[in-house]
Parts: sequence; C-alpha cells; structure tokens
Amino acid sequence: MIADFRETWMEVVKAITPIVVVILIIEIGFIGISAPALAEFLIGTLMVAVGFVFFLLGVNAGLLPMGKVIGSEIPKRGSLAFVVVIAFVFGFFATVAEPDVRVLTGMIDAASNGAIADDLLIGAIGIGVGFFVAMALLRIFAGIPIAYLFALGYAAVLILATQTPPRFLAIAFDAGGVTTGPLTVPFILAIGIGVSSVLGGRSQLTDGFGLIGLASIGPILGVMAMGVLAG
Repeated sequence: MIADFRETWMEVVKAITPIVVVILIIEIGFIGISAPALAEFLIGTLMVAVGFVFFLLGVNAGLLPMGKVIGSEIPKRGSLAFVVVIAFVFGFFATVAEPDVRVLTGMIDAASNGAIADDLLIGAIGIGVGFFVAMALLRIFAGIPIAYLFALGYAAVLILATQTPPRFLAIAFDAGGVTTGPLTVPFILAIGIGVSSVLGGRSQLTDGFGLIGLASIGPILGVMAMGVLAG
C-alpha cells in the first residue's frame, strides 16, 4: 500500500508540476500576485495533489477491478437485453457522478442565469452516455465494426447540428468532452475489457476499447436534442 501511494504520488507530481510552474511564472513575473494569494494557491495545489492521489488509489483499488468483474459476469446471464440495460444504467450513473460534468453544468447554469438548468442538462448528458455505452457493448456482442457506429453517430451529429440553436450547439460539444473524465473513463473501459475477455473470438484490444469514443457522441446528441426541444 505504501509503495502504491509513493508511485501514485510521483505520477501526480509529474503531471501537475508543469502547469503549476507556468502559473507561478505568470503570477509572480507578470501579474505580481500578493503573498497571501500566493500562499492560498500553493495550499490549494497541495490539496489538489493529495486529492488526486487518493482518488487514483481508489480507482485502482475499487473501480477498475469492479468494472472488470461486472463486465465479465453480465454476459454469463445469457440475456442480451439484460446486458444492454445494465450498460445503460452504469453509463448513466457514472456520468451523473462525474466531477467534470458537474463543473460544466454548474458554469452553464450560472452563465445562463438559470435559463439552462443544471439538473436537466446532467440528465441529457447521462442519457446520451448510457445509450451509447449500451450500443458499444451491443457492438461487441454482434461483432459490428466500430467504424460503422462512429460513422452513424457523427452523421447524426452533423444532421442535428443544422437544427440546434447556437447556444446549445457549443454546449453540446463541450458536454462530449467532459464525459471523458477520471471517474467515467476507467469504469467504462473496465466493463468493455471485461465483456470482451469472456466472449469467444473477441480481442480485448480491438473490442474492449473504443467505448469512450462512442460514449462521447452521446452527450453531444443528447444536448442537441434538448436544444431542439427547448428551442
């Protein structure tokens, strides 16, 4: 456990050090930040680093193994409908719990003065992710090339973009980006790898990956559809 903590700590330090250095150079060299504000920034940076360490330890100890177990067990139930429903449920709730999604929807709610409610937006994003995670697992079972789903998904995005109000169009593409966060990604990937590992003739490399790329289409379409209905 101590070795894992030390290794994760070094990974986090290496990841955040460049951006921290850049911010310090700008704040000290160009802006002239005050000492109290600098102290607050450094304390906040330390808190972020510690938080990331414990979060990553939790992901490696809990989410990844649990995702692989779930992914490898649900195909054994013998019901394709059951697999699709479970995939949708996990995709939806993993997205709802995603911190990046909460940040985006909170900022949109503030910028729109409540005109675009954050709860409604989170629901649209979650439904979109859940639907495409279910389709991604269905693709693994059916052996459908992933390129076909990408082509259909982005064709739908291009068509729907012509009908979406401009304010929702920009939000839709940001929504597709924030779903690839530190909570959603490891869990969905683990489920995909787990499913492909127990299906005969399936490769974990070619079938277990690609779920995140497909899942990111869902929020775009979900928010666009929300915009069309509200527009």
